[in-house]
Amino acid sequence: MFELLTDELRVQVLDPVADRDRTGVRYCTGGYVFQVHDEVRGPLMSGPTYPDSFNWFDGQGIPDAFALAPLHGPGPEPRALVLGVGVCDLEARRVVEPCAWDVTHDGPTLGFRTAHAFAEHACALERTVSLVGRILTSTTTLLNAADEAVLPVVWFPHPFFPQPASDELFRSSVALGLAEDDGFEVLDEHTVRRRALPPGHVGPYAELEHAAGGPVRLEHRHDLLGAVTMTTSYAPGRFAVWGNHHTVSPEPFLEHALAPGEELTWSVTYAF
Repeated sequence: MFELLTDELRVQVLDPVADRDRTGVRYCTGGYVFQVHDEVRGPLMSGPTYPDSFNWFDGQGIPDAFALAPLHGPGPEPRALVLGVGVCDLEARRVVEPCAWDVTHDGPTLGFRTAHAFAEHACALERTVSLVGRILTSTTTLLNAADEAVLPVVWFPHPFFPQPASDELFRSSVALGLAEDDGFEVLDEHTVRRRALPPGHVGPYAELEHAAGGPVRLEHRHDLLGAVTMTTSYAPGRFAVWGNHHTVSPEPFLEHALAPGEELTWSVTYAF
């Protein structure tokens, strides 16, 4: 693994080659934040099975994914391109041709660059992960290098925060709404609250209604720190939340259709 260090934090980021046994077809393999350690308080992030076990599908830490919009070629073959992962057999959940990342490490910043060409699609993808003080920033730049094909983009961060002792999970800077739901409820239009989780429950998932016209800031409760602030540079399309007994994860989706030659940059910051 790679590490970013300050006097107070140590951030572990997966090496796309050396840590390939920890990745699969789901999460972007370049810029995958595996854990954030506070030098006094210990590990700060969780996962669906953390700390009991680990598997690549559930993951842990702060992964992110393009996997909900795989790019298919002509014909019935189950192979598809998953941005940031490579060509995958989605039926077998197997990476057939992993993408090759050019990795740089310059002080507080890790850089990951790759390019994809599959069927009618071509693109260049750059990820950077930087740590300054107690601020962790993950930035993505995507260029549609195809001659004619539009590039559909569905991307979302999947931060796995530990379940707090309080039922109140996070507060949003924008108004939220939620239909009647067994797993979550929204209080005062801004606070997402956990309902009771029965023993053995696999975890509820909910799509939140929102009116965001720009970046969103979430203050997530954290028993060791008080709160972690998560801020997007973009206005979410979909906005989901999922959790189980180990973790809870707010997921503000970025959704866009990149025209040929168009480039898009976005970021998410986490203030610990």
